[in-house]
Amino acid sequence: MSVCIVKSNLHIGEQIVTPLSDTSSAPEGARSRPTMRHVAALAGVGVKTVSRVINGEPNVSAATIAKVNAAARTLDYQPDLHAGNLRRADGRTRTLGLLVGSVDNPFAGAVHRAVEDAALARGVAVFASSLDDDPAREQEAVSAFLRRRVDGLILTTVTESQAYLAPELRRGTPVVFVDREPAGITSDSVVSDNADGAALATRHLLERGHRRVAYLGDRPLIQTARERRRGFLEELGRAGVATRDVPIIEDLHDAESARAATLALFETPNPPTAIFSSQNLVTLGVVHALRELGRHRDIALVGFDDLPLADLLEPGITVVAQDPQQIGRTAAERVFARLDGDVSPAARTVVPTRLIERGSGEIAPRGQG
Repeated sequence: MSVCIVKSNLHIGEQIVTPLSDTSSAPEGARSRPTMRHVAALAGVGVKTVSRVINGEPNVSAATIAKVNAAARTLDYQPDLHAGNLRRADGRTRTLGLLVGSVDNPFAGAVHRAVEDAALARGVAVFASSLDDDPAREQEAVSAFLRRRVDGLILTTVTESQAYLAPELRRGTPVVFVDREPAGITSDSVVSDNADGAALATRHLLERGHRRVAYLGDRPLIQTARERRRGFLEELGRAGVATRDVPIIEDLHDAESARAATLALFETPNPPTAIFSSQNLVTLGVVHALRELGRHRDIALVGFDDLPLADLLEPGITVVAQDPQQIGRTAAERVFARLDGDVSPAARTVVPTRLIERGSGEIAPRGQG
């Protein structure tokens, strides 16, 4: 695998773009989208009959409905919501589909804004939907985008496999994954180095003398959560810290669940002297709990993802910050490059993280510093 370094135009470091071996995302030899005519031919019925089945019109026999639906599934046919409208000469709709993790999360909002800014500059509209880390919602949203004949997709995903998108890739639809890498297919992705960022946060706490560091994490089914947990544990191992007694609390997904978990943590006989919270909403819950307990000045905290107003608290919240603006902008640029004819192999682009020291992560264990 070859690696090339692309200098980022931000001060946070270098952005790594790694070509992947599979070229399934390239539009060369791409197949056109199936139409009602294709479905009708395969089913052995007329186009008007297909239209009646697709639109749920009455007076169509059950056998015919079954035959048309089977043909549609075989061809992976998606009804065209733009059918009957005037189409541009190049066949494009000047739209993108964007699926983000959750509109409640500032990270997702920043990715959305960056994609939208890049798209608007090219006269392209963005259809956006929120995943809420629900696998069923993921495929429903993607299906809705495809029915609207979007020109490209930018996706945050949660299902175990995105192989259901293979037909779209074969047709040449640009698909770029953000935040989380795809499984079951090979396609462009733009991600942070989650394991490395988690290791950076953990090392920062270890260097200040902490040996009992708790991990509070998101749902394990989420790829980024697993990677951050891995980076945390591997860094403890490199420092010679036994991990069997390290408090690990997972399946947290909002501030309230993280707050409750933190309060419970400090009811145990041997509570931690430091916390690594692996998601920004989790960090919010930890901050609330530490303040309730009056421990925010003696328990160290480093969070993954920055928080609005984190620098205005006392102490300020030390974080490993991602760059969602760069992630969104790079993803949009990748989609447009594909639409403009780029047939290079699919690439994984890594946007670096950086540690921002604000006070909470620099608190030494009691009796030290």
